Amino acid sequence: MHDPHAGHGHHGHHHHGPPPGTATRTFAVITLVNLAYTVLEAAYGFLVNSLALLSDALHNLGDVLGLALAWGAAAMAQWPATDRHTYGWRRATLRSPLANAVLLVGLSGALAWEALRRMMEPPELPGMTIIVVAAIGIAVNLGTALMVRGGHEHDLNRRGAFLHLMADAGISLATVVAGAGMLAWGWAWLDPATALLVGLVVAAGAIGLLRDSFDAAMDAVPPGIDAADVRDFMAGLPGVSSVHHLHIWSLGGGGVAMTAHVVRPRRDDGDAFIRDAAEALKARFGINHATLQLESGDGACPGPAHG
Repeated sequence: MHDPHAGHGHHGHHHHGPPPGTATRTFAVITLVNLAYTVLEAAYGFLVNSLALLSDALHNLGDVLGLALAWGAAAMAQWPATDRHTYGWRRATLRSPLANAVLLVGLSGALAWEALRRMMEPPELPGMTIIVVAAIGIAVNLGTALMVRGGHEHDLNRRGAFLHLMADAGISLATVVAGAGMLAWGWAWLDPATALLVGLVVAAGAIGLLRDSFDAAMDAVPPGIDAADVRDFMAGLPGVSSVHHLHIWSLGGGGVAMTAHVVRPRRDDGDAFIRDAAEALKARFGINHATLQLESGDGACPGPAHG
């Protein structure tokens, strides 16, 4: 038996972050600000022949491309649902971090290779120029990271941008330290050494994002939700004899969907049960799109175990 009521009356998206229009404007601002700084940093990197500045500028360029993807994904997430795309376009926010992470891994490898090559013959560089340009980078990256901090724990799109910007701030700080060492003691090797550090930091952050974004793209259960706990919770609700065909996945933009077949022989309060269960799932697990199919019977699963 199928109950047409799906418990969708209380989705509660807005508690995970700012309104979608605000998110789009935020991504637009941080993308343009970081693009302007990337051009400035690259220009000075070429001017003084600093691999630390050039590598950070290259990394920042990758971030700008990633932020542009996040900007586009945030905009697409506002497109309305259609008969063909019934969930809308919010899942674009799950594809953007995946492309972003792949891009970061590739850039980190290129930076590390060039740094190792230059370690053999590090050039003499003006430490003060490197300090000033990198210090500007710290301010730019910290400022824009704060703009996407709200809700980044629940939104991979914002999390990808936040991690990028915080990593950039740390890298710029390392570049300032390297510039100080070059200025004080003439340690030219600090320039390629800092570039190598950039590659390692970027790779470390990108691998975690790559794993999480790949899982999301493959409809894995979102981090922080244990499917077994959800199953046990549903099985313990009043009148429930068994639960099967349980699926949980991210919709993007803070949305988490769940479908389940719930065997419940007593059917006289089905509407109230679905409403209360949906509200409880949202409050306890953050599942804000619960679709429950009520069945009456002996609890036998009518199809494949994971159908």
